[in-house]
Amino acid sequence: MSRVMLQSEERQEAFGVLLGELLAGGDCVGLIGELGTGKTTTCRGIGRGLECTEPLRSPTYLLCHEVDGRHPVLHLDAYFDVRMDSLLGEGLCERFDEASVLLVEWADRCESWWPEDRLELRLEVATEGRELKICALGPRSAQIQQALENSAKKAGFL
Repeated sequence: MSRVMLQSEERQEAFGVLLGELLAGGDCVGLIGELGTGKTTTCRGIGRGLECTEPLRSPTYLLCHEVDGRHPVLHLDAYFDVRMDSLLGEGLCERFDEASVLLVEWADRCESWWPEDRLELRLEVATEGRELKICALGPRSAQIQQALENSAKKAGFL
């Protein structure tokens, strides 16, 4: 697991851009953290890195926001887990395929259905900003994590 300290919202979004540039179809990123830890800010950066046609915004009330980019992005919010179960029952899982990138905020609330090979970002508020812990769960996500660490070092995050 890697740890990154992000001193500002701008740095958090910039870190997301680095990650987004590395993602390909079939990749899954789960964001875990309390309110105000920057899950949506990080997703907004990931969307920029994926060259999304519109900025990623919190999908809390929509549950799933689909955005075109270098790869189609399914941006989900599992905060309302009962509503998410309903959406999953209506076929959301089938829409995630090898062409799409899946971003899940509040991912710890729906771990039973998302891919085993995934990258988890755990966000916490710290005294000097926000701490982001990166954990790869599978071979593809381990490749992403290694590439992200290399990019982050070059960009001065680590």
